[in-house]
Amino acid sequence: MRIAIVEDDPVQAEYVKLLLQEVGHHTRHFSNAKDFMRNISHESYDMVILDWLLPDVSGDKVVKWMRSELDWYVPVLFVTVRDSEEDIVHGLTSGADDYMVKPIAPMELMARVEALGRRAQSGTNAAKTLVVNKFVFDGASKTLTFEDDKIDLTHKEFDLAYFLFRNIGRIMSRGYLLENIWGKNSDLNTRTVDTHISRLRTKLKLNQENGWKLGAIYQHGYRLEPVETHDNTAS
Repeated sequence: MRIAIVEDDPVQAEYVKLLLQEVGHHTRHFSNAKDFMRNISHESYDMVILDWLLPDVSGDKVVKWMRSELDWYVPVLFVTVRDSEEDIVHGLTSGADDYMVKPIAPMELMARVEALGRRAQSGTNAAKTLVVNKFVFDGASKTLTFEDDKIDLTHKEFDLAYFLFRNIGRIMSRGYLLENIWGKNSDLNTRTVDTHISRLRTKLKLNQENGWKLGAIYQHGYRLEPVETHDNTAS
């Protein structure tokens, strides 16, 4: 997963980064809330690990802002020294998905992260076969059919199409797509994403006439969404 860590203590942040990276997660650290809030307006993450006591904006206000301003859902795990029952209840009712009190127990952190990840992905990538309207994705054979006709796709085109259809309505940055489809260590640039998006628009006929829009979102990335079709036939 791609995980943002919002933590003003550099030692604590580095510790959490190392724990997450050891099990294969990709991380980005923010030492204050405002930098994170600016970044998440045009970047994408699978999860946020958030401190409450930040130097500029408190963590509970950050979560409330995320839930009101972002048009996509991301799980939030509070990791903080605030340990009263009132604090925990307030953090969860502010919009966080889970709450953990410092000092961090490594195995507990990993278990909570994995549980939140499974919960967030439930019903999206659990099944190898994905059916969306007349599109049928077979994850085992990496084949896509539309009205029983096979669409000729490369493996990466299939992976990208499958990922987009699993995340309908969600804005995803080019960097996020590149990491998820081609891997973190890929030496490709984000123009690779643009090229594959263009091919998918053509091959899958993702246009308004067919009820779909695969649109570029300025300074962010792409979003696949259903749109209304218009019947121009005279009555």
